Amino acid sequence: MLRFMRWCVVVMVVCGAASVRAADFFFKDGDVVVMIGDSITEQHLYSNYVEMWTITRFPKWKLTFRNVGIGGDRSTGGNSRFTRDVLLHKPTAMTVDFGMNDAGSGDAGLKAFIDGLQGMANQAKAANIRVAWATPQPLDNAEQGPTALTGYNVMLEKYSLGVKDIAAKNSGLFVDQFHPYLAALDRARGKSPKYDRITAGDAVHPGPPGQALMAASILKGLNFPTLVSSAEIDAGSGKVVSMKNCTVETVVKKDGGVSFSRLDAALPFFPAEAASILPHEQILDELNDYRLKVTGLAAGRYEVRVGGKKVAELTAELLAGGLNIAAGVLADGPIADQAKAVKAAVEAKNRLHHDMIFRGIVLSNVPEWVYSVVPREELEAKKTAIIQERLAKLPALDAEVAKSLAMKANSFDIVPVK
Repeated sequence: MLRFMRWCVVVMVVCGAASVRAADFFFKDGDVVVMIGDSITEQHLYSNYVEMWTITRFPKWKLTFRNVGIGGDRSTGGNSRFTRDVLLHKPTAMTVDFGMNDAGSGDAGLKAFIDGLQGMANQAKAANIRVAWATPQPLDNAEQGPTALTGYNVMLEKYSLGVKDIAAKNSGLFVDQFHPYLAALDRARGKSPKYDRITAGDAVHPGPPGQALMAASILKGLNFPTLVSSAEIDAGSGKVVSMKNCTVETVVKKDGGVSFSRLDAALPFFPAEAASILPHEQILDELNDYRLKVTGLAAGRYEVRVGGKKVAELTAELLAGGLNIAAGVLADGPIADQAKAVKAAVEAKNRLHHDMIFRGIVLSNVPEWVYSVVPREELEAKKTAIIQERLAKLPALDAEVAKSLAMKANSFDIVPVK
């Protein structure tokens, strides 16, 4: 029920998802996506963030994400386990992220790295799977100096060029996360004579700040649409001027301000635990263009409230120019609550897959002596049956993710500050 005292004007316009240039994005409606890689992938941080950003930008799409990263793995391992771990899920698209371990073999190991990637490319082509080939990210080490492009990172850059060649050779999409990540590290180094790591975790395995930076680099490489939605209101006339990817209705002039209902076709997203990266890389605003423009207000300051929660305090001049309020709506209120609910549902789904199926059974090691008690064929058959039984539980969790994405109209109040 809309909580307005009077209705001055009712305007309803629905803007389709085409306004966010979905056609340019690598992932498509209906995709089953497998993300393969090493321990950095198995951490379920950047992969979760890529998934969360994608599904909140396209909440009506039917998308399935599965992570099959294995700690310590190399491209040759990804190639050898492709049938077991990738084809099992019948994907239509996948991301490949290897190189961190492979580069430890130096120049001598580059051919094996390329051969492993090409093996995966051959198998993906045979299965009609679209592939995005991602470079490894650089190390964020504690070495002082103006650039992080030293030591192991020099070799990782060489391996990244190998990824680029594979993508070109196989008509895949090349995703360079190495250089954007490196640029962020170097900018941070330039801010202080003594450098402190900005990506948390350890040098090889970033924590949430670094993994959000990884996800942002990957999404940009995938041509992720930055627009969430945009609305322009003329408070003087009580009319909607324009909107994109949203529905606005019931514009009401009230007490020197204006109120309206806004139903967005997408959500902004940013993981709160990664906030420490924002002074160095403004990925929250870059990937979430959640725009509000309100003209016709008298000079002064105004609170922007969503669902009754204050999300920003702005001057009439700033509101008239239009601005991105993604950070505000993700800090408090119903939009923030829904983004958190989506995140929780994705994490629960992926935790079951990793802990109870992939790491829990698929990768479990059976001591050889067990086979002297239970025939190998019998044990493998039981193992396969349990895997299938647990895989059958995942669609219910996928449905919970979809349920969390149901979009609802939110009340917006632009209220004069007294």
